Amino acid sequence: MTGDPDRTSLSRRAALGATLAGAAGATLARPALAAPASEAIEWRMVTSWPKNLPGPGMTAERLAKRIADLSGGRLTIKVYAAGELVPALEVFDAVTNGAAEMAHTASLFWQGKMPAAALFTAGPFGLTPLEHIAWINHGGGQAVWEKLYQRFGVRPLMAGNTGFQMGGWFRKEITSLDDLKGLKIRMPGLGGEVMRRLGATPVSLPPGEIFTALESGVIDGTEFLGPWSDAALGFYKVAKYYYAPGFHEPNGTGEALLSKKAFDALPADLQAVVEHAAAAENIFALTESEWHNGAALTRLRKEHGVELRYYPDTLLSAAATASEDVLDMVASHDAVSAEVVASFRKARATQATWSRVSQARFLAARDAAS
Repeated sequence: MTGDPDRTSLSRRAALGATLAGAAGATLARPALAAPASEAIEWRMVTSWPKNLPGPGMTAERLAKRIADLSGGRLTIKVYAAGELVPALEVFDAVTNGAAEMAHTASLFWQGKMPAAALFTAGPFGLTPLEHIAWINHGGGQAVWEKLYQRFGVRPLMAGNTGFQMGGWFRKEITSLDDLKGLKIRMPGLGGEVMRRLGATPVSLPPGEIFTALESGVIDGTEFLGPWSDAALGFYKVAKYYYAPGFHEPNGTGEALLSKKAFDALPADLQAVVEHAAAAENIFALTESEWHNGAALTRLRKEHGVELRYYPDTLLSAAATASEDVLDMVASHDAVSAEVVASFRKARATQATWSRVSQARFLAARDAAS
């Protein structure tokens, strides 16, 4: 939803009324009365995640429960983990062709279809989680996102966020740009293209296949999310060097993909249920990851011998330069891509000063005082 909602959005909000009062919590304290079976609608949600994966896998399950609870059972969602109905990286096509009414995934997986799609998960040296949410809700991001996807008959919504990402797991230390040369790194999205320009070989793999590839040596390093989700996939068992910052993905927005045909067929109040459930889950998931990531990082270091490292400044400087070149490349793809990139860059510029004055200065002062 944008910061300038139209009359339809307002009517849907009005139709939902007081039922949404508890939407920001993990579950509703008192679900609405169940709908008669004859009125119930069931959707299929396909996901890109292993079942109940800490972070996005849990988010998908909660989103389905929110929708069922808020609708009083009038709209229920059957969740399929990656591979149960379609492979992890085919969920977009499943929604497009009608095999599912809904998906939970990440937009960076669709870079091959639409290079600009990756920006709706994150852009290298781009927006922080709160900056990204502000862009989508108030800076025109939702409008250009929908414009990018509309030819596929798909409507996207923010529906989860894993927060700041880590820079990646490696078998050997990265002390200079030269250490990236020839390394095979699992890194989808625009960050992968940045790494390619720095001499690495980016590889795109679904989450459920990363550990095996890292363990077998098919890849030399990987990024995924933050410490909480990364620990659940066991990367620490085969790679001990854990790098920061996650310059390639300073945000981790998960998206709900809705079949526009199925969504438009819903009555206005159920459309509002879907929208508000996604918005509530988006914030809840972000705070959940923020809460768990610090403790998970401590456990990885103390219990599993993981060595925290920071990318060298020379690498970060080169990556920042390459990132702007990559954005230029995306913008040159077509007119809609240019519009997305322009909106993204405007959002970054608009918020950068305040982020430096508020967050960056405060965190520096807090660290100095501790």
